[in-house]
Amino acid sequence: MPKGVDIRPTQDRVREAVFNILADISGRRVLDLFAGSGAFGIESISRGAAHATFVENNFRCAQTIKSNLSSLDIPDGAYDIIKANALSVMPRLARAGGRFDLIFLDPPYYQDMAKKSLISLDSHDILSQTGLVVVEHSRKDTLASDLRTLVLDKERKYGDTMITIYRKVAHV
Repeated sequence: MPKGVDIRPTQDRVREAVFNILADISGRRVLDLFAGSGAFGIESISRGAAHATFVENNFRCAQTIKSNLSSLDIPDGAYDIIKANALSVMPRLARAGGRFDLIFLDPPYYQDMAKKSLISLDSHDILSQTGLVVVEHSRKDTLASDLRTLVLDKERKYGDTMITIYRKVAHV
């Protein structure tokens, strides 16, 4: 992470637990919103994801993601980095027809960003039919409960950190 940037990196044990829950993610298309250092997306690529899109609005963090990817010799075609606000990028991705199998949300705690992001994801069709949304949030944060296209799948608690996983509602 760049010095002087107020980012709360995901603890290694929490990230490891998330990937243990997800199991095989080979061939999946990943969206890493509020990417920070890009840890979730980079880990996804290292575990066989086909492509990762990183969304980060802080220029220095976006440069760090690019540097981290380069240092790991990850080819340019395996990822995209979008320097934008996570909430404003969802409509653009939907208009472009983007579909992701796995979406990571790791917004700042205590600012209702997790809830706002879930509401936005619910209204923009960017999750594949079998896709999952993984939300890292404070256990004190309230998440959206009246979503139309997403349903709670799993919750895990790691100290003050919660991992909440949503899946897309199956249409009959």
